[in-house]
Amino acid sequence: MKTRWFGIVSVFLGLMAASLTAVLIWMLWEYVPRASVRYGILAVCAGIFLLAGLWAALQRYQIGQFADDVCETLDAAIAGRQPGNFHPYEDSLTSKVQGKLMQYYDIMREGRLQSQRDKQTLQSLVSDISHQVKTPIANVKLYTGILQRRDISEEKREQFLHTMEAQINKLDFLMQSLIKMSRLETGTFILCPLEARLNDTIAQAMNTVWGSAEQKKIEISVECGAEIMVRHDPKWTAEAIGNILDNAVKYTCSGGTITIAVRPWQFYTRIDISDTGRGIPEEHYNDVFQRFYREEEVAAEEGVGLGLYLANGIITRQKGYISVKSRVGEGTTFSVYLLSFN
Repeated sequence: MKTRWFGIVSVFLGLMAASLTAVLIWMLWEYVPRASVRYGILAVCAGIFLLAGLWAALQRYQIGQFADDVCETLDAAIAGRQPGNFHPYEDSLTSKVQGKLMQYYDIMREGRLQSQRDKQTLQSLVSDISHQVKTPIANVKLYTGILQRRDISEEKREQFLHTMEAQINKLDFLMQSLIKMSRLETGTFILCPLEARLNDTIAQAMNTVWGSAEQKKIEISVECGAEIMVRHDPKWTAEAIGNILDNAVKYTCSGGTITIAVRPWQFYTRIDISDTGRGIPEEHYNDVFQRFYREEEVAAEEGVGLGLYLANGIITRQKGYISVKSRVGEGTTFSVYLLSFN
């Protein structure tokens, strides 16, 4: 906008100078009798006109240089490089325009990079999903084909039906976990934090693993005062704690113990979930929170490697965090830290 007005003003001043010169020449020939005076004034007017022309030419050159600098900046941005003529600390119109163009370029570049990251994440997610669902679907198809045979005994039929039901349940569990993971990663789930008793949230989480713990004769004990109040989302926090408990029950031998201890601190409320299971090597502390991660030694166990990943995502979105300490062969303690206030 400033450059356009600057060009209009330059043209206007040039026309004014030409008009004044023409008027002066006319007045000279009409009202000045002496030729020497005429030619002197004429020379002065010619000098003024020349200076005005030089000034207009200089302005035109500067505008052209400005346009060249802007075009060079745009070419550099398109090519993905820093323009060589960009001087961000100069107080000039060119530097200001170039600065704005480079800011726009940085925003667009970050958008492209984010789009590439999202594409890679989506490709990885599709690959992981296809790998996870391939086995149970193949098993269901196999058992369906076997059950369609007429020469199979009733006992075998019942056995295959039971096995196929287990595969269908596994597939259903996998799809539910994937839906939760998708909601978590895309941010489509909504946290509703409120001041609630932590004891009730832990009880809700324990309900999801009580049956499997009973089958393995695993004792679960809780140390949590009924008066402990924490601002959190009870539903999603129970989901996170339940996933950690499910992991503890799964990898604790029959007759083991799981202890839940709540310790209020000044800024955080800490929930320790300790088991007497197989333990986790220290070099895998961070790995256990990765999506679909499973150790080779436990590949035969049930699960898809999403529980701790979801738990970590849920807690971190409530401005908390999870830590882990473990000794191989002795047990593991997952510590959940929830902000005491928001």
